[in-house]
Amino acid sequence: MYLRKPKLTPVVLFVLFLVTIGASQTKSKRYNLRGEVLGKNPGNYEITVKHADIPGFMPAMTMPFKVKTARAMEELQAGDKIAAVVVVNGDDYWLENVRITDKSDRTTARPASPPHLLAVGESVPDLPLTNQEGKTIRFRDFAGKAVLLMFIYTRCPMPAFCPRLSSQFAKIHGDLKKTPDDYRKTHLLTVSFDPKYDTALVLRKYGLAYLDNDASGFAHWDFASAAPGDLRQLADAFGLEYFEEGNQISHTMNIVLIAPDGTVARYWATEWTAAELEKALREQAAKAAAGSSQEGKRKSRP
Repeated sequence: MYLRKPKLTPVVLFVLFLVTIGASQTKSKRYNLRGEVLGKNPGNYEITVKHADIPGFMPAMTMPFKVKTARAMEELQAGDKIAAVVVVNGDDYWLENVRITDKSDRTTARPASPPHLLAVGESVPDLPLTNQEGKTIRFRDFAGKAVLLMFIYTRCPMPAFCPRLSSQFAKIHGDLKKTPDDYRKTHLLTVSFDPKYDTALVLRKYGLAYLDNDASGFAHWDFASAAPGDLRQLADAFGLEYFEEGNQISHTMNIVLIAPDGTVARYWATEWTAAELEKALREQAAKAAAGSSQEGKRKSRP
């Protein structure tokens, strides 16, 4: 929180603009975009674009955009200069009418083999993380629990990205508290893309804002960072792309449900609801509880 009146920088104005339109109307608005494609994620129908100022919408920056058509995803390549229309509807936005205006800077080198994306049923790498208390935690610490994992960074200015994720996780956390049995069998985990800035102290302050300033909530929801190399390994394992530009980090989104046995149970990208995530988390915890019950009965038989 600021003690002094903050300056209305372009990024702050952009955030206020999105919050205002998201709260006050649902009618779509359209803005012209020109920029360069830096990469694409076909599985999530997203491209990362370094774009010029978009008058009336946002300053020049690099960020991911959803693209609605398969044809556009197939045609676009890194290095392409494009013109498009940004459609904004509440806190959601995407590109339409994408046109390639210049292909001369396309990458001609053969792309490197993509990192291995963990499939459903594969084990999550047991890498060390540092949580909001400065304590080292690992994925094996949550064995026997269903874990819902997301990636954010605390300085994110995009209401439809990190703040939305954290707000929805806060709702799930609050709902789970009402059913103590499910609360004990589940865990929430937030990992930062920004380990240089998101120290344990910063993550603790950020987490408290979504826990109604109740530090006891950290027993069920960890906010953590990782060493740069470990963070890259985790991101690759879960199909995430990110890179830093100034004080901003452009990144894709993937929410991961980890089963109590430490394997990937399910992924979500941009299309999901808090109710859907919560239902899947409870179901995964229930399956584990049922399996443990059956195993206990077998062991108790003479």
